[in-house]
Amino acid sequence: MLRADLLHYLDELLSVAHFQDYAPNGLQVEGKSEIQRVVLGVTASQALIDEAVARQADAIIVHHGFFWKSEPLTLTGMKYRRIRRLIQHDINLLAYHLPLDAHPVLGNNAQLARCWQLADITPPQADNGRQPSLVRLGKLAKPMAFADFKQRVAQTLQREPLHLPGGPQMIETVAWCSGGAQGYIQQAIDWQAQVYISGEVSEQTCHQAVENCIHYLAAGHHATETWGVKALAAHLTEQFGLDAQFVDCPNPV
Repeated sequence: MLRADLLHYLDELLSVAHFQDYAPNGLQVEGKSEIQRVVLGVTASQALIDEAVARQADAIIVHHGFFWKSEPLTLTGMKYRRIRRLIQHDINLLAYHLPLDAHPVLGNNAQLARCWQLADITPPQADNGRQPSLVRLGKLAKPMAFADFKQRVAQTLQREPLHLPGGPQMIETVAWCSGGAQGYIQQAIDWQAQVYISGEVSEQTCHQAVENCIHYLAAGHHATETWGVKALAAHLTEQFGLDAQFVDCPNPV
């Protein structure tokens, strides 16, 4: 399909215009105008770009792209080497950050809810105008031992999460947000969730968990954000017959 058609479709599908983000969503590096093979991954790392070159991809779609507000503007060092490789092989780079966290079906958080068997009961007022709340609140079908739920999370993500204890032995309500969202633990506390899950952890998170009687699971930034790109790869294959392949470049963080 044409690059322009794919961009238009993804912008509409992921409601890109609804988000104020930390980096541009959509086309970040322009390549060939016709796309047949797409590689999808979490981050536009050198390893993912090299794999896309090896697979003769026409485009790469990632969750973490380039041009973040806090990074240097110059094309030097690591960023130069990555972008040079893309341009040399005429590969498009597309990135979708918050839109790929928040999509109600394909998003990281929606996919995690499905994996962890959580019914989304996020209060309607949590959605700020046109932009949905990134933090979600869910409910298990019936109360279960926290130890069993923690095992479910570990099996789903294929890694043992860091557990900061604070909540009850039996749980029913869980709040979560993929990636580096440990700072949103207060939202989970305000919703009276018994568990909060995100990808990373900060020093103060330990005290917040124990003093507010809530379990916290740091389940991995990368591990909690593979789900949106995986779902998008399957969707593009089904919708357009594209050769869309998810490539995992493991990251322990």
